[in-house]
Amino acid sequence: MSLADLLDREAIDCLAHNISLVYSTFDGKAFQRTARNGLKALSILQRGHHLARALRTHLPEHYKDAIHILVQSLTPPQTDTEDLGLGVFFYLPHVSFVATYGLDPAHNGGQDPFEISMLAQYELTRRFSAEFSIRPFLITWPGRTLAQLMKWTDDPDPHVRRLCSEGTRPRLPWAIRIPAFIKDPRPVLPILEALKDDSDLYVRRSVANHVGDIAKDHPRLAFELCEQWLDGATKERKWLLRHAVRHPAKKGVKAARRIRELAK
Repeated sequence: MSLADLLDREAIDCLAHNISLVYSTFDGKAFQRTARNGLKALSILQRGHHLARALRTHLPEHYKDAIHILVQSLTPPQTDTEDLGLGVFFYLPHVSFVATYGLDPAHNGGQDPFEISMLAQYELTRRFSAEFSIRPFLITWPGRTLAQLMKWTDDPDPHVRRLCSEGTRPRLPWAIRIPAFIKDPRPVLPILEALKDDSDLYVRRSVANHVGDIAKDHPRLAFELCEQWLDGATKERKWLLRHAVRHPAKKGVKAARRIRELAK
């Protein structure tokens, strides 16, 4: 079984069923035909976009109405943060829908869709991850999106808190890069500061990987940040620091090796 098979006939049928439960006029059969057409040759990410386009065809034209239906169709949020498995990719079409149609007011009757899209991503990241869909918002509306993510750093759900770090990573694997944050990651540092001592390893690991991303383009900034965080560091934060600089340390970078030594 390939990763793409996670979004195959069974997932399409399940998606149609879930939507029909909350949207009585939904033509599930027509959606299934549209969704299956041309699906076989596509990768997992391409399938997510393909199914988002199929949803667009068969849901109400007004983005606000369509996204309300999708949110209403969601299954209960995840309660675990480890070993989530690959089944969560079922929601890749949903985040693709937000990323594709949730930015332009033209899809929303001329009304600003930002708040609606943020609420949708809040719910989606509790079931899958909105790290892919949040990035176009960071590129288009960096100030507004960072302000929203900063508020979410205090959220009780670790999946939401993790999004604040993971979604803003400048070089997140599989996802589009954020050129502004590659050039200057400093606007995101307050979010990392707020999460560096998070109670959940799931979140702290994301912060460490984010700092590792920064080290690829701005090693001095990343190492200076780690030096600051060494002051009064708990054992949990020391693990974060060792994890953050592990790659440059393996390459023999002295500053990184020093941080790992001090963070023992």
